[in-house]
This record gives sequence, C-alpha cells and structure tokens, in this order.
Amino acid sequence: MGEGGEKLAVVLLSGGLDSATTLAVARHEGFTCHALSFDYGQRHRFELAAAGRVAAALGAVRHRVVRIDLSAEGGFGRSALTDAIEVPKDRIAAKPNRQSKTDNREPQIPVTYVPARNTIFLSIALGYAEVVGAFDIFIGVNAVDYSGYPDCRPAFVDAFAALANLATAAAVEGRGRFRIHAPLIHMTKDQIIRTGLALGVDYALTHSCYDPAADGAACGRCDACRLRLRGFAEAGATDPAKYQGISTQPK
Repeated sequence: MGEGGEKLAVVLLSGGLDSATTLAVARHEGFTCHALSFDYGQRHRFELAAAGRVAAALGAVRHRVVRIDLSAEGGFGRSALTDAIEVPKDRIAAKPNRQSKTDNREPQIPVTYVPARNTIFLSIALGYAEVVGAFDIFIGVNAVDYSGYPDCRPAFVDAFAALANLATAAAVEGRGRFRIHAPLIHMTKDQIIRTGLALGVDYALTHSCYDPAADGAACGRCDACRLRLRGFAEAGATDPAKYQGISTQPK
C-alpha cells in the first residue's frame, strides 16, 4: 500500500496491445500504477513511443524507461528483435489454427525470442516494486495466442512469484507478499481485445509489429501482426494500426 493507503502496482508496459490491456485491467482493479518499459536494444523505437502514449492515456502515475542492452552489441543478442536476424513472416495462420488441446507438443520457439527477457524484466520490476512499496506486479504474458515463448507460461509466472517472496527483504521481513498478476494468460487474442475495448483502451496508441517500415507502418506478416489481425477479426472490430497495404476492416 502507498502512503495514502492506495493500492500500488508496477505494470510492465511494452507499448503493445497486450501490455496496454494489462495496464487498463490493473487500473480497473483499483491500482495506482507505475508503468515500467525497457529500452533493451530492440531494433526500433516505435514500441517505446507507444508505451509513453499508453501510459499517459491510461493514467499511470509514473512511466519509467529502463535501459538495458540485450543486443549483440551489448554482449547478449541472438534474437531477431535485437540483431540482424531475419524476422519470420507468415509463420502463424491469419485464420484460427490453434493447437489441439490433445496435442501436447511444445510449440517451436522462434528466433524472435529474446533470451530470458521476461525473467530480466520481472527482476527489475521486482526491485522497483520493493523501492516504491508495491507488492503487485502486472505482466501481459499470454499462453494461448502467442508465438511460443517459454517465459509466457503459467508455470513461469508461478515460479517467479515464489522467487520474489524468497529473494526480497520486504517479503522476508513480513511486510507483504509479492503477487505476479498475468490477467491475460488464459485469454485468446480476441478476448483480450474485447476486454481492452470495454475498458476504454485506444489501440491506435499501441504498436505490435516486429518488423515495421521506416514510418512505423506494420508489416502485417510477422507473428505479432498476424496474431493481432486475427484477434481483431475474431472480435469483429477494426484494428486502428497502420499496415503496409492491408485493410483491417472486419469481415
């Protein structure tokens, strides 16, 4: 709790559709939100600009951008989101083609995976939360309509919550228990979009594309674009994002 008794939360905010919806959910649940974004050596800055717009529009009391270089130049790399590796296109069907519930095969992890990214981001969010006196951290991971990243699964979120309560003075001294909220984790993309629209999210402020044009127009073919386009189509809504030569009107 804050000094005035308000519920404080740290919300990871990438500037994309999911994180914007997550911030809206946290606000709807009565939290005073500190938004936290990362300049991690990604190949473009459109999502960081979007994060700033979303934080302002959804009433975050503070928006901090933390710089940590996860690119090859910074000594890390090995991801198409940070380095000169081709972003996969047309990998995910534009129409529903979800994995069968009886198919237990793990999805192939694409080259857009940034090694340990959510672990790193949550660790920094945990430190920041302990400083500002928040025991609630929100992250917009999703285990249904996603690209196959291992750090978007419920088991990961549960494991990090256990770690948070073992690794912090605030928890060990009994001042509170840390909770990792992943409100979108079991939602389909269309359910996420419907939730955000109901909470007043302006998705025109967001950016999702992994490989945008120089003017920020989305490619329409990377995993993030395909999932977003499919989600808006299934929600019967118009995607306000600008795409390169693609109509986003609902069918």
